[in-house]
Amino acid sequence: METFINQPKHIPFFLKLGILISERITGKTMLPARILAWYPKAAIGSGIMEALVAHEDGQMNQRMLKLIRMTASHAAACPFCIDMNSYEHRQHGITDEEAEALRGDIDRVPTFSEREKLAIVYTRVISQTPLKFQPELVERVKSAFTEREFVILASTAAQVNYWARLIQALGIPPAGFMDE
Repeated sequence: METFINQPKHIPFFLKLGILISERITGKTMLPARILAWYPKAAIGSGIMEALVAHEDGQMNQRMLKLIRMTASHAAACPFCIDMNSYEHRQHGITDEEAEALRGDIDRVPTFSEREKLAIVYTRVISQTPLKFQPELVERVKSAFTEREFVILASTAAQVNYWARLIQALGIPPAGFMDE
């Protein structure tokens, strides 16, 4: 599968360095970064956003953040995002049954905590168009998460949605994370 546009033949050195670092970390050719090199401001802004992604913060542990990323990827129907964000889900304590449930009915899997279910539901709402936040859901999230956790939840889901829209708009296929 081809991208809608090819990467530029000449990538500025400062962007090449960032791309090489991201590719060394992921072990994959990172077409999003390479194609963004056509417009360095977008590449730099996206790179900074990605560098500051939440990895773990209190009860917003790696499992919770992975669930949020996977849910947003499925909600946005982004093959690249699903591939990347679902990769190594078992290493974050997410079973195959739980991973599959993120595509549909989470209530059929008894292993999700109430906080996890709430984060998944809220992530789905964040990922819908148009955005419609029901006051009772917002209140449930506010009562289950601290203000800091609320921001981490919302910004993590929004970040995946940013990448999903951008990657799909550029026609970027999955990188093959799940092929391993």
